[in-house]
Amino acid sequence: MFAHKHRFWLILLLGSYSYLNTLFAEVYTYYKIDAPWYLSLLTMLLVTLAIWETNRLLEVKINKLWANKPTWNRLGIFFLAGTISSIVLALLIISITGKGFTDLSGKAFMLPAKLTTMYATRINLFLHTINALFVFISNLRQKEVEAESLKRISVQAQLQAIRNQINPHFLFNNLNVLSGLLVKDNPDANEFVESFATVYRHILSNQDKELVPLRSELEFIQPYIFLLKKRFPDSLSVSLYVQEADKMKLIVPGALQLLIENAIKHNVLSKQFPLVIDISVNGNNSLVVSNNLQIKAPVEPSTRIGLKNIQQRYELSTGKTITVKQDEKIFSVYLPLIN
Repeated sequence: MFAHKHRFWLILLLGSYSYLNTLFAEVYTYYKIDAPWYLSLLTMLLVTLAIWETNRLLEVKINKLWANKPTWNRLGIFFLAGTISSIVLALLIISITGKGFTDLSGKAFMLPAKLTTMYATRINLFLHTINALFVFISNLRQKEVEAESLKRISVQAQLQAIRNQINPHFLFNNLNVLSGLLVKDNPDANEFVESFATVYRHILSNQDKELVPLRSELEFIQPYIFLLKKRFPDSLSVSLYVQEADKMKLIVPGALQLLIENAIKHNVLSKQFPLVIDISVNGNNSLVVSNNLQIKAPVEPSTRIGLKNIQQRYELSTGKTITVKQDEKIFSVYLPLIN
């Protein structure tokens, strides 16, 4: 608010309006202050200008020094600094105008000094109140924009997750496996069909959620891993190392499945070179999904849209970020767990 492009017009209006109020209230008659009208108006305009511009500079400095503090704390520090500076500025300005132009001194100077200080602190309070409204309205609009962005990203992620599951390759691959298992009273066929249904059920039940318990994702990922192992027998290994206490923490839905899909998409899977995926929780409260690097040749072009999507959803839902690490042998993604 203090950096408004029309602030000088606002300062002129506010100072003039305040002077007209003192005339209406007969302040100069009541307190027996004998000062030219133009000097009183000039004093109010100078005080208003000095307070406004000082607060503008203070706002920039405080927001820079205390950028990580909550909004209420920054506003409190800002108001305190503005109040102290307004008192100093008021006394300085009345000293110049009162003593310099009308030769006020002693007891005759004290009353105008008190009235000017009162005016300065009230103007400062008024400006900070308006500024606080500006700040919170701006924050509210930002939250609305973020919520809308998160909704859009979530919808995209939901559609992508469903699209990944119902694309022809996925359906035909799994149906081909199913056709080979469909023998009367074959328990493998029954388990395959049940796992297939569980995957879809989980996607549909969590499509509108921003965060889900890790336990829910792990329960869903088990049948998903079962389907993958039927497609890649003896060439895929997925290990889970998650303590019971960590299963109550929250993650973005579908992130775990997407990371497993990415590992399979970009790496070689064979009996000779099996793909090994490890899922565990580290000491920094993160779910770590790691796989050995066996990059396909030629390398498939990667847009990393999946990782960007997970990153954006984490930032908008929790304010946290994912971490990606890679060396010559291992590729790892760290998903923050939310308590």
